[in-house]
Amino acid sequence: MSTVIKGARILGGEATDLLIEDGVIMQIGADLTGDETVDATGLIALPGLVDLHTHLREPGREDAETVLTGTQAAARGGFTCVFAMANTEPVADTAGVVEQVWRLGREHGYADVQPIGAVTVGLAGERLAELGAMADSAAQVRVFSDDGKCVSDAVLMRRALEYVKAFDGVIAQHAQEPRLTEGAQMNEGPLSGELGLTGWPAVAEEAIIARDVLLAEHVGSRLHVCHLSTRGSVEIVRWAKSRGIDVTAEVTPHHLLLDDELVRSYDPIYKVNPPLRSKDDVLAVREGLADGTIDIVATDHAPHPMEDKECEWQAAAFGMIGLETALSIVQQTMVDTGALTWERVAEVMSANPARIGRATTHGRPLAVGEPAHVVLYDPTAKRTIEPADTASLSRNTPYAGRELPGRVVATFLAGKPTVLEGKLQ
Repeated sequence: MSTVIKGARILGGEATDLLIEDGVIMQIGADLTGDETVDATGLIALPGLVDLHTHLREPGREDAETVLTGTQAAARGGFTCVFAMANTEPVADTAGVVEQVWRLGREHGYADVQPIGAVTVGLAGERLAELGAMADSAAQVRVFSDDGKCVSDAVLMRRALEYVKAFDGVIAQHAQEPRLTEGAQMNEGPLSGELGLTGWPAVAEEAIIARDVLLAEHVGSRLHVCHLSTRGSVEIVRWAKSRGIDVTAEVTPHHLLLDDELVRSYDPIYKVNPPLRSKDDVLAVREGLADGTIDIVATDHAPHPMEDKECEWQAAAFGMIGLETALSIVQQTMVDTGALTWERVAEVMSANPARIGRATTHGRPLAVGEPAHVVLYDPTAKRTIEPADTASLSRNTPYAGRELPGRVVATFLAGKPTVLEGKLQ
């Protein structure tokens, strides 16, 4: 069975046809024919998106999300591969748990799921988890993170960086100095004082990043910085790269768009870790993404059941969902402003995250002989975000009622449509 995608604009270029057969792009050109035809007139074709930072919650918190519903949300957002964070219940700190998550992804078939292994046992920050066993498992884990918690012990962080060198792994650090953020509720600044909420200083993030890039340089290992959010963090990563340190960094869509002024509402939908920062920080992370200091956009899709978010601010859980809106936010903040081309979007949302995570069959160019992971996107569409419309089990989107640009029309995973005409297949 073959499929022809007709009239797609690859990376925003001239319209052309793509012939897909047996999960591979077989031809690119004009007037191609196949058993089935998908009309992509006016649509942009991008390589399937890759999210290096997704919380799928399964096992243990299936009330918030499952591998099935999370990958369905991913497909609707144009993602063909997601990396599932380790803070499940039980924690993904053994070969058995990561293999369970990996197999669930294969069974459901909406997106490839690559588990992230915990750095420390139980995310407790006391002793290293079974890094080698997870790397050798069927899941072939290459990314390790205690996300949600910082590996704050410098000696333990050094040992983790040393350990993963043996199998080309990377430590993805949640940069948050715990002693500087005890009880923190929002970005520290004049507004936190005005609102009476405990401040979360930028230096709590920046101090860990500064320490860790020096450790990575000393050890000669790979470091990835999760959800970078401040101007100072951008500057530290820029400096580290200028020294040749092997560090990569990510920014979330919400840190590209939203700022701490939204916290004036005391609406816990805006409570997130790291917190929404100042307008100046928002400008800085956009600049960092544009100039390549920040390597990727990662969603930090963090689903929570209603009772964990619809409560008073201090009691509410940290986190926002974001898989289905990520590409629209990147279009609004980076493409429509002229900061990124669609070619660069393919780099920061597909090629670079796949490279960092060593997902070798993803992030490939849309070219003959490559896997047919394809997303068709209409940048001219506009949509108003309705939480009830999400495929996720949770509804904690910060964009409810907002009009966003663009719409994913179709997603193909190895040539198989997971989304067609905006609907799950």
